[in-house]
Amino acid sequence: MMMTLLLLFSFGCGLTTAFTTTTSVSSARTISDRYPYILCSSTTQDGEQTVASDNCKSIDPKDAVRVFGRLAEKYIMLDESGGMCCYSACKDCEYRLPDGGYRMADQRSSRPKWIPVYEERVFAGQNKEHIAKWKTGIFGDGENSRPSVSKEEFVSALINLEYVPPLGGPFVAASGGTLEDTTVAEHLFDLLSNGKEKLSRHKMSLQLKQMADGEQGLTWPSFQSALGL
Repeated sequence: MMMTLLLLFSFGCGLTTAFTTTTSVSSARTISDRYPYILCSSTTQDGEQTVASDNCKSIDPKDAVRVFGRLAEKYIMLDESGGMCCYSACKDCEYRLPDGGYRMADQRSSRPKWIPVYEERVFAGQNKEHIAKWKTGIFGDGENSRPSVSKEEFVSALINLEYVPPLGGPFVAASGGTLEDTTVAEHLFDLLSNGKEKLSRHKMSLQLKQMADGEQGLTWPSFQSALGL
């Protein structure tokens, strides 16, 4: 029997699931409608999925922002070759993108925007280096580094990371960034670890790459989609 998590969306008086339309969960309607998202446990056995409607939790969308704002950064490194462009709109420039933009070596934002998919990145030719906040914040640094973390360790480390209001999602000021409900953080661990008891740095990087769908960083829309919100 495989344990999974389902995100149920409550719209008005109707309720549907994000991952299946074959399971009826009428009892979940009685759960607090304070928040538009409901996270329920489910089990899958012999291809049949059953929702544990008596074990559902309402999710404050702002908690997802509180998690994202702890992991997202204002700076990200992208494509080392981008730094070789003169950005003069040269005809047939190999560094131009199909939409007319340019390959960029790196980017900055006024507010945290990306969760880098990499642990760290070095562009030696440009004398640039970046270590992802999540690498040191969750897995430690130097003598205090650890190759993997449990769900409890992941959530604890995440809570202790500084929250900065990010780009995307409902606005949550720094003063309101305290993460009291760990449901979203625990769900994120389950996604990153594929339900395993431990999550390694390498595994987290691989899962972030998958969630980012080819991009170098996870933005709010892709983070929200990965969570099933």
